[in-house]
Amino acid sequence: MNTINSARLLAEMNRMAQSADLRPHRLNPTQDFQPSQAVHPSEFGTLLINALGKVNDLSMTAGDLSNRLVQGDPDVSLAETMIAGQKASVAFEATLQVRNKLVQAYQDIMNMTI
Repeated sequence: MNTINSARLLAEMNRMAQSADLRPHRLNPTQDFQPSQAVHPSEFGTLLINALGKVNDLSMTAGDLSNRLVQGDPDVSLAETMIAGQKASVAFEATLQVRNKLVQAYQDIMNMTI
């Protein structure tokens, strides 16, 4: 029966990480997050429109990459296409959840007694 050599296993994992060119800054999902200042009521509509525009852009990019991959474009990789599709999916799901929360808040306000 083979025994596991932890030093050899760790060295192999490090070699694989280096060959994959994994850098911590590339794996940080919050690197683009910028905390916003207090939002004025007049800016809420603009903020919402901009957020929906970003979701739409992600969806359009994912669709474009998918079409280019299917057509055999050598500049588009499967990994890039799948990542773009997942980004679009996550953005859409987050937008859907925000919409659900807004509708629920509206219904709660409308059901309040005066």
